[in-house]
Amino acid sequence: MLTMIGKRLMFAIPSLIGVVIVTFLLTRALPGDPAAYFAGPAADKVAVEQIRKKLGLDRPLIEQFFRYTIDLAHGDFGNSLTTGQPVATEIRNRLPASAELTLLGLVISIVIAIPLGVLAATRPGSWIDHLCRITTTAGVSLPVFFTGLVLVYIFYFKLGWSPAPLGRLDVFYSAPPAVTGFYLIDALIARDLETFRSAFSQLILPALTLAIFSLAPIARMTRASMLAVLSSDFVRTARASGLSPTKVIVTYAFRNAMLPVITTLSMVFSFLLGANVLVEKVFAWPGIGSYAVEALISSDFAPVQGFVLTMAVMYVLLNLTIDILYGVIDPRVRLEG
Repeated sequence: MLTMIGKRLMFAIPSLIGVVIVTFLLTRALPGDPAAYFAGPAADKVAVEQIRKKLGLDRPLIEQFFRYTIDLAHGDFGNSLTTGQPVATEIRNRLPASAELTLLGLVISIVIAIPLGVLAATRPGSWIDHLCRITTTAGVSLPVFFTGLVLVYIFYFKLGWSPAPLGRLDVFYSAPPAVTGFYLIDALIARDLETFRSAFSQLILPALTLAIFSLAPIARMTRASMLAVLSSDFVRTARASGLSPTKVIVTYAFRNAMLPVITTLSMVFSFLLGANVLVEKVFAWPGIGSYAVEALISSDFAPVQGFVLTMAVMYVLLNLTIDILYGVIDPRVRLEG
């Protein structure tokens, strides 16, 4: 297992290097001039050139890249021109908000999608099978920002069940003492149930938006994988041996059907990291997605580069976790590694 993990990490290094190069080049190719943006519309060419020189944008591209990689090797992502703060500090402060939202959305979708897919596979042609098909079709068809706006319109504007979509906490509450950065966990650690209730009420609609988006591929893959396994020879043999239907489905079929589902979970999680950007803008969520969008609008290179590199590292760690889960579920993967 350790050998397999080492190989995966070695293969990830060239990918991260490629991400650094491509991100650097793309940010420089984007339209807009950061110096002109921060100089203001009333600035003349001399003022713009002075700001460009101060930012180092007057130097050759290759020199800018080497300076950026040297700083990156020392853990320096640069400073945001918009906020004036180090990008690493901004990302570290905002990452728990995005992680809490993404993980809760993924958990909600798993809790709904996997049982739905299993029931649809074990009862083909039934009403629950048709419900699974309708749900997956709707989840794939609806854009994530549209789903968020519809939920806000129904549960906040019309019914008044949800608080205003204005961040992680209601304006009358303060953040709990920071331990993990996850407000739900930190509020429980502090035994502050009122803050926990406020944080959960603010979190449920954006998390539900992500869950609806990610539910469709998980349920569809679970159903397809279970149907394939249930028609296999070893399942028919288990049934012929007199085992109970529950034991056949849970012990034999479900475990063998999990590998494709786990692969789908890794892809869905990566999709959620991208969808987070839109959801955070809809719900005014102070995560790294909204931070990157604001930096992109203002042609602030350093936060965009830091955001993309952070997403790349998270994706590498996610793939490593999936490989470890493969080894736990199927020992043959450990032997091959």
